[in-house]
Amino acid sequence: MGEMLESSWEAHATTLANATSDEDLLRLYHKLETDLKIKGETQAQVIFARDTRASGSRLVACLVDALEATGTEFTDYKILTTPQLHYLVRCVNTKGTQQEYGEVSEKGYYEKLGAAFRQAMKHKKSTGNITVDCANGVGGPKLRELIKYLPSGDEGGVTIKVVNDDVHKPENLNLQCGADFVKTNQRAPPSSKAATLERCASLDGDADRLIYYFIDSSSKFCLLDGDRIATLAASFLGDLGRQSGLSEKLKIGVVQTAYANGASTRYITENLGLPVICTATGVKHLHHAAARFDIGVYFEANGHGTVLFSPAALKHIATHEPQSPAQHDALETLQALTDLINQTVGDALSDLLLVEVILAHKSWSPKEWNNTYVDLPNRLVKVEVADRNIFRAVDAERKLEAPEGAQVRIDELVGKYKAGRSFARASGTEDAVRVYAEAATRGEADDLANKVAQIVKSFGT
Repeated sequence: MGEMLESSWEAHATTLANATSDEDLLRLYHKLETDLKIKGETQAQVIFARDTRASGSRLVACLVDALEATGTEFTDYKILTTPQLHYLVRCVNTKGTQQEYGEVSEKGYYEKLGAAFRQAMKHKKSTGNITVDCANGVGGPKLRELIKYLPSGDEGGVTIKVVNDDVHKPENLNLQCGADFVKTNQRAPPSSKAATLERCASLDGDADRLIYYFIDSSSKFCLLDGDRIATLAASFLGDLGRQSGLSEKLKIGVVQTAYANGASTRYITENLGLPVICTATGVKHLHHAAARFDIGVYFEANGHGTVLFSPAALKHIATHEPQSPAQHDALETLQALTDLINQTVGDALSDLLLVEVILAHKSWSPKEWNNTYVDLPNRLVKVEVADRNIFRAVDAERKLEAPEGAQVRIDELVGKYKAGRSFARASGTEDAVRVYAEAATRGEADDLANKVAQIVKSFGT
């Protein structure tokens, strides 16, 4: 279905990747074929694409060698965003079924999003422009292509200004721009040159993450990250459920990680009245948890996320008989969102259009969006350690079960801070532990993070 790889298959991939020789690789391959009861006579099919990184063409050449050596049928879709490839996988696998997802082509992707956006904006008009920083990655040319399928600003659509879309110099990828630069540095890319209170957004290099931001009237930078997008989407979907008369049949829930700001979690549970599930970091964990709801909203704070509609929810939305013109309009918008949202994986281009639809329907500027709740000051610190594997986290990575005694000391420290919260988790890629802390004031958040980092350091050296 174009979703993330099932985690049980990661072990098989690791086994193959660590084969010590060609002969060993072949032996392991045949063993997996037997263990997993794979029918060797079944024709394998692979579709692939790449982004604009310099390494892409060499990786594709290696992949093609392997596919040809194994007699596999394949289609090269050339240069695409990561979410566009996920979209195509689902389209290929659902073609000719009742769950047919869309046309199997890049053009089909643009046409589906364009038609859904037009329907969702049928009764509304977007206001102002949005400046989109594309991280000098593949999202730049693909966003420019998508714009051709959208209603223009004059037609009540959205006026999108594209910046940082230079894909001809690979060394410019994420240079002083992109979602990670903006979130980490808490400032706009130098090239955005956006006016005060103007909507701005940044994609990451392969266009599966999106964050918004703006400069307020006092010249302060205001970040609208994945937590903000999740609360905005959950609020709007809840409104549409009520307005369409479907609220009793659609259970909406939000999935977050421990990195989600505590203020966003409280807003969802107390103001929106929706349940929140916390999972371990990583989209594969959030995606599967979101599938438990009729409508599951999941976003990591870094801006990677989407909304899932269960088969039952899609059926209710498709067959519901509206009882009034207002219900009809809400239902029409809800139907449009099921096509506008890329349900296979987080998709920055799809999420961008979703946010623009919601802001238009609510008649909100980014300032009003930002005013829904006040983020608790927070700090993220990286602590280098000799061996990250001694730090084992449980409870959706919010508690350390090892080394023994570390969590007790962290809990004692957190209790001394107003609205204090902190956790430590080992990095997945380097010998380091990441410490996250929140507190009522900026000074206290910094102080708590640094003191928890000292605790981690005392166990890790």
